[in-house]
Amino acid sequence: MPRLIVTDRAGNEHAIEARSGWSVMEAIRDAGMDELLALCGGCCSCATCHVHVDAEDFDRLGSRGPDEEDLLETSDHREPTSRLSCQVLMSEELDGLRVTIAPED
Repeated sequence: MPRLIVTDRAGNEHAIEARSGWSVMEAIRDAGMDELLALCGGCCSCATCHVHVDAEDFDRLGSRGPDEEDLLETSDHREPTSRLSCQVLMSEELDGLRVTIAPED
């Protein structure tokens, strides 16, 4: 099972187990981290699961889809490594992926 390293808004780091094939959002939610709202439940229709991926890990991910791009454009906290965590699927290849929960808009 791949590991996901999540930094919360207070700067605390959490190492969590993530199921392959499940989204980063689902792994964070299932770990009980309430500050990642994910209001749409992973349907890519809001930006409340916005994370910043560590620059060293960003190229390991696929590209953003057009809906994800549009939603990230609405965030005041968009960075070059921003992703919606519902759109990143965990796999063994992403073991050790590091993300930071973005500030709330």
